[in-house]
Amino acid sequence: SFREDLLARINLWTFNLPGLKNRPEDIEPNIQYELERYAAKTGDRITFNKEAKETFLSFALSGAAEWKSNFRDLIGAITRMATLASGGRITQQIAEAEIERLRQSWKDTGRENEQYGLLDEILSPEKVSQIDEFDKPQLAHVVNICAKAHSLSEAGRILFDVSRTKKSQSNDADRLKKYLARFDISWQDMKL
Repeated sequence: SFREDLLARINLWTFNLPGLKNRPEDIEPNIQYELERYAAKTGDRITFNKEAKETFLSFALSGAAEWKSNFRDLIGAITRMATLASGGRITQQIAEAEIERLRQSWKDTGRENEQYGLLDEILSPEKVSQIDEFDKPQLAHVVNICAKAHSLSEAGRILFDVSRTKKSQSNDADRLKKYLARFDISWQDMKL
């Protein structure tokens, strides 16, 4: 709804900053940073016990962690856990409760609004409407795996993890390329 002539005058630079979910290397250092910020703000030094840290990091780096609000989600999670940490230690119980709270909050934010996620972004509504309802969820899952993978081969290894062991020669990249071609999707479409 912004006037095109005005946008053309101010739209000089475009920056692409991936979300936290696509930058797992930023999660652990920022957990520590947020704990330090909490200590500076409250005067209370908070740390994780070993099991709690492993549990929370494992979840935070997994595909189950959606980080829909990016760093706001992470900051909120660390602040909540630090606030609940009696004796200055975040325990396994606190970490597990926070993980469940995050899962619930992401589930409640209405996944139905983004029915097929990245698939809806790379294909026009007309093309999506031409795909059988049976195929859409599987294709959406494949596209999401591809978007996270660094190469077609890596995505193929993930997607054909079981069936590849039964083949004498596995060419996962070729299998995946052919599957995507059935829907007029290329590897480059997912890397824009």
